[in-house]
Amino acid sequence: MMTTDFAETPTFLKAIRLININNDDCSFETGKIPAQQNINANYFFAKTDVSSLENIPHPAPRRQFVITIKGKLKFTVTNGDTFILEPGVVLIANDTKGAGHTWEVIEGDVWERIYIPLGNDADDYFIKD
Repeated sequence: MMTTDFAETPTFLKAIRLININNDDCSFETGKIPAQQNINANYFFAKTDVSSLENIPHPAPRRQFVITIKGKLKFTVTNGDTFILEPGVVLIANDTKGAGHTWEVIEGDVWERIYIPLGNDADDYFIKD
């Protein structure tokens, strides 16, 4: 039987944004981004390696969205606050200065993710909680 009912589409996606505050310290804020928003990006790339930066403080190399496909991680910012990143949560890496953040895989041994670098003046459409 054919039906014309459509699955409900969420209006927003849960997001966490890494930011620079006070003297380039790294912090984060929780919020959301619109689900149907076009993002100003020219390319994306995937990565699975976890050995290169795990548990090593670093800033984001550029403003970018990080979409986790597989893995559960704990991120730590400058003051020691932490958050959990897992599939279904969009990370907006916007802490491009200072010591940055650390992360570690807390379930399994893999982090599959897609990076979507943002254009220099592109809006990240983040709405803070």
